[in-house]
Amino acid sequence: MKKLKQHLEELKQVKRKKYHPIKTKIRKKYRLSGKTLFYIKEYGPHNNVSRTIIKESIKILMLASLLSSFGGLAVENIKTVFISIVPLIVLLPVLNDMLGDYGIIISSKFTTLLYTGKIMDNWYKSSILKKMLLQIFIIAVLTAVISSSIALVISSFSGYNLNFETSYKIFLISILDTIFIVSLLFLVAVLGGLYIYKKNEDPDNFLIPITTSIADFGNMLLLTLLVILLF
Repeated sequence: MKKLKQHLEELKQVKRKKYHPIKTKIRKKYRLSGKTLFYIKEYGPHNNVSRTIIKESIKILMLASLLSSFGGLAVENIKTVFISIVPLIVLLPVLNDMLGDYGIIISSKFTTLLYTGKIMDNWYKSSILKKMLLQIFIIAVLTAVISSSIALVISSFSGYNLNFETSYKIFLISILDTIFIVSLLFLVAVLGGLYIYKKNEDPDNFLIPITTSIADFGNMLLLTLLVILLF
């Protein structure tokens, strides 16, 4: 144990993104996970973890802010129609928050699967990944239905004139929006996560800002298109 501790201390002193044979030696001799050693080396005491995360995420956050702004412009173009549909006004912030949360969940879970070695290059064959996607889809659609129901109830209490056709369209918009955006987030998280992981970077620092901004932008853009088509 004393020698292992000495080797780990030596590994901690290696500069970030620099390879050192001590890593391979420790992994083979003590049967430690390569990903565990990666974190010890990349986020050791000589590195400021907060600064590293900010440095890796700042460009992505700037892109995320830009995408969200474009999403707002999309809604601005139909604000007259949008404002006249009270259930959608109630539903918009709910969908934005909900889909952003799913972006975080998908990114975090996929990153965990990557680092535990449960996802390989043939990710599309992974039963664990398929099960995760199915679970998120079921929960997302149920949440969309519940949110739409609450939005309709709130709208009716506020004096908004509801009918079957409008209610049906609200449910349809919410469900289609949720299914499409969750599918897009899943695809971005998987492909982006694999790409970043292969570059020996931490996917969490990149994927969460990307998926949440795509959720905001995609949700507002898709809602705009659905409102134009259905109303």
